[in-house]
Amino acid sequence: MHELSLAQGVLDIIEEQARRQRFSRVTAVRLEIGALAGVEPEAMRFCFDAVTRGSLAEGAALEILATPGAAWCMRCGETVPVEDRTSACPRCGGYELQVNGGTHLRVHDLEVE
Repeated sequence: MHELSLAQGVLDIIEEQARRQRFSRVTAVRLEIGALAGVEPEAMRFCFDAVTRGSLAEGAALEILATPGAAWCMRCGETVPVEDRTSACPRCGGYELQVNGGTHLRVHDLEVE
């Protein structure tokens, strides 16, 4: 379950920002997770709760903002929405796609005290 290491990375970012910006508690975390990032949202929630125990983010609400996947279709010459890495182009039905969006996991923002 790589979500555990991802959740730990998010906590590391939070702790670094707490040192820089001098806040002592996080009440909410918003994560952007792309549809093609390979991250299971419910596993991320579980792991986030586990790694934040005893930290300044313990009990913080975790909001996940899902972002769509996108790929460049070589046949159409257009960027098209895709649901997964094996999707066909919704315009022409071709499979000559190069993923170019929706592969990220990013801390969007924090609510802090």
